[in-house]
Amino acid sequence: MSVFKQNTKSHLEKNMFFDGEVDISRFDKVKYQQFEKLTRQQIGYFWTPEEVDLTKDNKDFKGFSPVEIHIAVSNLQRQILLDSVQGRAPSLAFLPITSLPELETWITTWTFFESIHSRSYTHIIRNAFPDPSLVFDNMLDIKEITDCAVDVSKYYDELINWNAARYVYENRSWFVKLLDWTFSKSEYNLYEHKKALWLCLNAVNVLEGIRFYASFACSWNFSEQKKMEGNAKIIKLIARDENLHLAATQHILKLLPKEDVDFAKISQESEEEVFNMFDAVVKQEHDWAKYLFKDGSMIGLNERLLCDFVDERADKCLKNLGYQPRYGNKQKVLPWTAKWIAGGDVQVAPQETQSTSYTVGRVKQDLTEDKFKGFKL
Repeated sequence: MSVFKQNTKSHLEKNMFFDGEVDISRFDKVKYQQFEKLTRQQIGYFWTPEEVDLTKDNKDFKGFSPVEIHIAVSNLQRQILLDSVQGRAPSLAFLPITSLPELETWITTWTFFESIHSRSYTHIIRNAFPDPSLVFDNMLDIKEITDCAVDVSKYYDELINWNAARYVYENRSWFVKLLDWTFSKSEYNLYEHKKALWLCLNAVNVLEGIRFYASFACSWNFSEQKKMEGNAKIIKLIARDENLHLAATQHILKLLPKEDVDFAKISQESEEEVFNMFDAVVKQEHDWAKYLFKDGSMIGLNERLLCDFVDERADKCLKNLGYQPRYGNKQKVLPWTAKWIAGGDVQVAPQETQSTSYTVGRVKQDLTEDKFKGFKL
């Protein structure tokens, strides 16, 4: 691997992964316009957590009941841990094997926005919680939180380990000479490496599409009661980003089998494991709902409703990947969440509330010299 390695193959002829390194970052012509579109849209959504005023959240939290404190703190803890993984893992896992400039830029942009999500939780804690240690101190002692992070991490770790094995294999002459190693070709298997990528992408897909939403729904439900509204607005911005990240992983998963016969075979071989992945995620989210409401429910939200919402999200993700629903295909379980999930489409009067539905850098540069030809003043 090199930071610059000339390729004889045109970037328009390459596959997304395992087809040489990106040499020139050129975007005048790209193979997959969808990644360019996603990058532009994500950059247009740029935001910082400091834009959202959390003064009232501090007052709201002080008036919370023990049940509400447990729900609010637990959800923040889970979101922090999941985004701690997601804030670094996409670049670590995917960039070393990426071959297209538009995909490389998308992954870099995606990872950057995940870091904004992580920073936003610190902003919430600093402004809304009188004692931040309430959120951080026992986070890793809660099994319901660590289980999901471990499940996501294992697929990232497997892919990262295969990336390392590939690097050693491709630079084996250097390692043998410098370290007096012996090296066998059998120590690296490209097909197994591709399978690790496939499973990792599926794990990320269920993370972006299912895992966050039980916690998100609770945050938004507080706002429906006029409590912790600043926190809910930040979560809306995060969900807007996650919708783009989910679209990207689904797009990659659909393209890979068309690009490479190995991935077409792997997708068939791994189908049962992918379904098991969905089952494990749904079970963990159900367990999470049980943990959240172990001391009592919220107005308008309880364990059963949250579990049904998770099932609905899971079935939607399955259908978007071309699979049949497995969890009852419940529709509009929490219909009021639609305005929060589709955050970019929510129009608000600026004088009534703080607007979070704007985009920046979205001016089209498509005018030509003869655009107004024939016009007279």
